[in-house]
Amino acid sequence: VKSLRGEVAYEFKVLENVNSIFLDAKNIEFRRVTLDGKQINFSYNGKKISIQKKFKAGSSYKINLKYFCSPKQTVYFAGFEDIDLKNDQIWTQGQGKYTSHWLPSFDAMQEKVKYTFNFLVDKRFQVISNGNQVGSASDFHESTGFVSKKSKYKYYPLRSWQFYMQKPMSSYLLAFAIGNYAKQELKSKSGIPIENYYYPRDSLKVESTYRYTKEIFDFLEEEIGFPYPWQNYKNIPVRDFLYAGMENTTATIFSDGYVIDSTAFVDKNYVNVNAHELAHQWFGNLVTEKDGNHHWLHEGFATYYAQLAEKEIFGDDHYYWKLYASLMQLQSSAERGEGQSLTDPKASSLIFYEKGAWALYMLRNQIGDEAFTKGIQNYLKKHQFKNVTISDFLKEMEMTSQKDLSGFREEWLANTEIPMEKAKQELMQGSESLALLFSLEEELEKSKGAAVDYKRYWDATKSIHLKKHLLENYQDAISKEIYLKALASDAVSVRQSLLSSRNLLQHFNKTQLESFLADESYITKETALFALWQAYPEDRQKYLDATKNIIGLPNKNVRILWLTLAMLSENYNGRKTKDYFDELSSYTNPEYGFEIRQNAFFYLKEAFGLNDKGLTNLIKATNHHSWQFKKFARNLLKELLSDSDYKARLKKLSEELNPEETRYLKTELDKE
Repeated sequence: VKSLRGEVAYEFKVLENVNSIFLDAKNIEFRRVTLDGKQINFSYNGKKISIQKKFKAGSSYKINLKYFCSPKQTVYFAGFEDIDLKNDQIWTQGQGKYTSHWLPSFDAMQEKVKYTFNFLVDKRFQVISNGNQVGSASDFHESTGFVSKKSKYKYYPLRSWQFYMQKPMSSYLLAFAIGNYAKQELKSKSGIPIENYYYPRDSLKVESTYRYTKEIFDFLEEEIGFPYPWQNYKNIPVRDFLYAGMENTTATIFSDGYVIDSTAFVDKNYVNVNAHELAHQWFGNLVTEKDGNHHWLHEGFATYYAQLAEKEIFGDDHYYWKLYASLMQLQSSAERGEGQSLTDPKASSLIFYEKGAWALYMLRNQIGDEAFTKGIQNYLKKHQFKNVTISDFLKEMEMTSQKDLSGFREEWLANTEIPMEKAKQELMQGSESLALLFSLEEELEKSKGAAVDYKRYWDATKSIHLKKHLLENYQDAISKEIYLKALASDAVSVRQSLLSSRNLLQHFNKTQLESFLADESYITKETALFALWQAYPEDRQKYLDATKNIIGLPNKNVRILWLTLAMLSENYNGRKTKDYFDELSSYTNPEYGFEIRQNAFFYLKEAFGLNDKGLTNLIKATNHHSWQFKKFARNLLKELLSDSDYKARLKKLSEELNPEETRYLKTELDKE
């Protein structure tokens, strides 16, 4: 049973006379409720627990609640479906108003509390939570504990863990992760302990996963100019996380899809997510929005400071091209009629994150570095551990800059459009390579189909981002000479862009194409393997032999493609074809992360079909907690139901599964 037993005690002082108090508590069974040590009556409607009593202003009270719950959301039990005990994890995601599903607490962001946490869990696990761990974990050899899946009647001893927060925080930022972890310990320049957690099996991936973590921390402290406000900082990867990361106070939980080796770093790394969630420790955690109308103060700020951290690490060109990419996304959104203001609580993530970061970039350019930095510092100092509005922020910026920012507010915050021309002017002033791009676009507009000398632009820049842009957007117009220059580049990302060409064989011979297999990029290896396999069937064995030991990104992109191509290649280790199919099918099992499973489902469906075990795994996946994977699984299931053979097999399999597992399948079958 995926459930929790808990006890929570709140000590509070009443500021004015009231007749009742309440806590948010979703679908919780209360076993005992006391006030100042005495059992007291309460009312509960499934969402809030209320205590009616005359509470006197100036008096202090202590309420204690013992409870039991089986959360349908917010607390996630990952890995318990398979037989590998090392996969087992329990972790939380309470952003919004969800912590009250496992802890009677406060949904309103305005309520801030100093918390101390005690956990009693299976001794096999590590517990990580907000704040400092108190002392060392001690063992409890109690008569009851966790039942092992491998030995049904064996009881494991329990271990206690305690953590405490020195400063008040919002309940939605409470978090814990329970699982099998080791940790890397660092310390910031200012002396803040940094703990980077990892699965013991991933010890060789620690450096590449957490690369630049200390540099990011030190940079943000210096750039913001306000000391990191908490006791310590932790990064914790978990399986099948709902998002890239979540900035719980002192304890960022993130997707283990970012746990990568050095080769994967060029394709997918944790740097931006790392910086974004760390920036939230100031913007969102230290100063917290009053409500959703002010969400820009969280996401826009975290996005902006993460971009600055990347600028510090990867350079100006990277920074400005990232701004350009987000500007193009915003323009495209506006052209589709989806433009929104930053004051709209229902705005999309694109608006809060990217338009929000652009607003700060433009504000800084408008009032200058000194006034901007001083305003940020005053804002944080004045409102620390409190709740804020957009007006609170702008007031501080107006005071330090001595400028009226009503025009900025109208143009960048209230406006549903994006001031494109002003934004492009700022990019041109900051980036020579983007100035070149805009010059090229202007020349193309004026030329009206006449030939443009792309080589002149290529030779005029050292920017890998401009070169990539030329290769990816003008591939039918650029010359053979440019393709060969790109092939000779020592920048993996430039060479990778070549593989997007629709006419690879026109530009490169076999030897040149084969060189891509040696590039330090799993995406390049994957793309090159498929291109070579298609183009040169006589050499398929050679290409498969050269890549047979490559796994790839955390989603096993190269391995899953390799298995598919190996089975589709005539006479390639024919005796092992069944082994290859069994391995590919096994990746649909719950013991793997959803990105791996999704990849396997896709290739099986496209190339071979799903066996009964794969179909069973697909049925169960339609109830997965990750909305992305659940949506994929449900769409694939609906597609398979249109085939009469699959439909009959699915009906038969549904009879062997429990009602909860087949809930979505039966809903679809009942539609007919």
